[in-house]
Amino acid sequence: MNGIKYAVFTDKGIRLLGKNQYTSNVESGSTRTEIKHWVELFFGVKVIAMNSHQLPGKGRRMRPIMGLHYRRMIITLQPGYSIPPLRKKRT
Repeated sequence: MNGIKYAVFTDKGIRLLGKNQYTSNVESGSTRTEIKHWVELFFGVKVIAMNSHQLPGKGRRMRPIMGLHYRRMIITLQPGYSIPPLRKKRT
């Protein structure tokens, strides 16, 4: 699944971690049900709510399409569940 691009760790995103809410950028073509199903399947958690908003893209021109648009999702998990942090492997 290519829906989730990466996790976002802004000031607000770090504050929301205390409320069991996780923030990530997703592709603009992905639906909420796809993202919810993928998060529950991949991380083994239960999602109770999802909020999203469209972010403006950078003003780049690529042929007929102007700009890169993506959505930011705030995923709320049930109490008792959490997404473990992914660690980088040392080389």
